[in-house]
Amino acid sequence: MSAKQSRRTSANVSPQKTNQLVPGEHQALIKAILDEFVPHFAPGSVPIYARSTHGKPSHFDDDRLAQLGVNVDAHAQMPDVALHDPKNNRLFLVEAITGNGLVNANRRKELTRLFANAAPHLIYVTAFPNRSIAGCYFPNIAWETEVWVADAPSHLIHLNGSRFLGPYSKPS
Repeated sequence: MSAKQSRRTSANVSPQKTNQLVPGEHQALIKAILDEFVPHFAPGSVPIYARSTHGKPSHFDDDRLAQLGVNVDAHAQMPDVALHDPKNNRLFLVEAITGNGLVNANRRKELTRLFANAAPHLIYVTAFPNRSIAGCYFPNIAWETEVWVADAPSHLIHLNGSRFLGPYSKPS
């Protein structure tokens, strides 16, 4: 197996910012996103990126990203998890929050710029382990995004906007 293939198949994921997040909790939340969020809200989606310890990707399908119109390197300001839903032409950009890094208005703009050339529609999601932690962050979460909590995996909180689970047109 090539190094590139190994990179794409690794399931070892953990924190975005190891100095601010508890690795075990962050890794467990990323696993919950893949095991619970995907079947409920993004069935058939393919993981194309997942962050690991020390900010390096444990799964980075740069070829698939390029096919979708996104050219980034492994150290770009990627979300914790990126999922491609080819059936519905969606790209889910998920931030896993156990301490810091939610999709606030500034982060939403960063992700929009990073994925500006993406062919699929962008869906912004902030994931939390539970509603108690999510509640602390609600005042700062961007509008036109989704919030998912692992302790209630079949529910999704939509923050305003005219669409549920996006997609929204790209800003001009």
